[in-house]
Formats: sequence, structure tokens, C-alpha cells
Amino acid sequence: MIESVCVFCGSRPGRSVAYAQLARDTGRSIARRGWRLVYGGGDIGLMGILATAVLEAGGEVIGILPRRLLDREVAKGGISELVVTATMFERKERMISGADAFLVLPGGFGTLDELLEVVTLRQLGYHDKPIVLVDVDGFWQPCLALFDRLIGEGFADPSTRRLWSVADGAEKAFALLDAAHARGRGGDWRAREDSNL
Repeated sequence: MIESVCVFCGSRPGRSVAYAQLARDTGRSIARRGWRLVYGGGDIGLMGILATAVLEAGGEVIGILPRRLLDREVAKGGISELVVTATMFERKERMISGADAFLVLPGGFGTLDELLEVVTLRQLGYHDKPIVLVDVDGFWQPCLALFDRLIGEGFADPSTRRLWSVADGAEKAFALLDAAHARGRGGDWRAREDSNL
């Protein structure tokens, strides 16, 4: 059952206007479903665009931000709850434990770190929550190629490809999450047309 969705995304807007549009579409879709957004707490970059879209659509937003980044990432005002953590590690732990599913939008090293964390935790059996990479303009293709290389070189089992799914936009990403919501957590939550099975 999905009630909260954690979205990992950039604290910068990126070069393509498609990224900002994706953040807006994602925020509106979360609010429309009555789900709660859990995110990094900032009011800059894609994070700020995402949170603003959820709030403007009447949704609930939980921001989680380390004390050290309060000024740097400009904490988002007017959200439902802002949790200030002592460390980045605690921030990730709170974001992961507070969500029922994960969407990964374009972003930088922090976003990549968060993606690898939730994939690794799922691989090791610490959670069985859906993970969807939203691959606008092929953003995640080099990362997926690296994952294939890890598998091809024998550092990961081919079955690890089932730990995440890939959608080429918000509409398909939410179709996957809606399928997970309908089935409940666990099991094969992916849509049949997912090419990453």
C-alpha cells in the first residue's frame, strides 16, 4: 500500500527544461493520488520545483534536511513538516524509512548516492519497496549501462535487474506505482510492458 513516495532529485535544475517539467508533473501526480511526498527538504533546483508543485496541488510534503545544509539548500517554507537531522546518513535513513516507494528523477552525486542506497538495501532484503528511475531524455541510460557492466563482469547477479524499473516519463512511472499500490507491497509489481524485466 502506497501512502508516501520518496523522490530523489537534483538540488540544481539541470540544463534541460524537461527536468523541471518532470518535477512539476511528478509533484502534481503525487498530490492528485493523495500520497505524501518525502524529499530532501530544499527549496532549490528540482527539489524546490517538486515540492512547490505538490503544495500547489493541495498535497502533503515532508522535507528532511541535515542541519549543515539548512542554509545551503534553503529549507522549503510552508511544507507540512521539516525534519532537521544531524547527518546526511540520518537524512537518508529517515527518507527511506518514511516512504512506501521511490522515484528517482535526474540529479547529481547525491541523487546517485540515494539511488544506490535504496537498490542495495532492497538487494539485501532490508525493504521490498518499488524503485522507479524516471529516464527523461535518456538521463539514466549511462547509469543503467554501468549496472549492466557490473552484472556482465560477474559482480552482481542478473536477477538484480528486478530491483528497479525504468519509466521514460511521469505518466509511465505513476502507472508502475499505481500497479504497486493496487497489488500491495512486494511481489512482481511491475507492469507487463516493462522492458527491464
